[in-house]
Amino acid sequence: MRILVVEDEPTLAEQLAEALGEAGYAVDLSADGEDAAYRGATEPFDAIVLDLGLPRLDGLSVLRGWRADDMNTPVLVLTARGEWHEKVDGMDAGADDYLAKPFRVEELLARLRALIRRASGMASPVLTVAGVTLDTRTARVSVGGRPVKLTGHEYRVLSYLMHHADEIVSRSDLIEHIYAQDFDRDSNTIEVFIRRLRSKLGRAVIHTERGFGYRFGDEAAADSSR
Repeated sequence: MRILVVEDEPTLAEQLAEALGEAGYAVDLSADGEDAAYRGATEPFDAIVLDLGLPRLDGLSVLRGWRADDMNTPVLVLTARGEWHEKVDGMDAGADDYLAKPFRVEELLARLRALIRRASGMASPVLTVAGVTLDTRTARVSVGGRPVKLTGHEYRVLSYLMHHADEIVSRSDLIEHIYAQDFDRDSNTIEVFIRRLRSKLGRAVIHTERGFGYRFGDEAAADSSR
């Protein structure tokens, strides 16, 4: 899953990027409103953390622009302003949630997980599909109760597939959602990650739809070797 963090304070931005990376997310950083407006409108993110006090273009204007263009990515607004009317302005501009500074990173992570779950139509922080369980709170994965160790990229692929269970996910979608923008992307590695996940989770849980992509779910095993 891929997150855009829009924060002009360098230390906080790096702290958030580190915490989100450790939690299993691919993270892009933006330090001003104009850059954020462009990237949010042109890059596919699973959620956005948006500070309101930004240079060049304020966060509320950025958010209003995204929503006016029908961009429906979940947005968690950050601000140092504590007055109730600032919260109302943020929600009215299209924010999905609100967090005032200072805050604990654990709370931000919990709120992001909830936003991503809701966007995927899921209620529980623990996803269980086709016998595979992924706890989004701890980034732990198990099959039939047996813990499974995954690399960071394997986890991101699995998380995206499970958040979109029973949907066809193209290779290009996976590339866009498991790598940050400045990462050296190689489409051939997706097949490597899929092969490793099948080896660790069972071949039948990731079904290949030829010419379209992959589907995670209770598909018959007959096509899983494709």
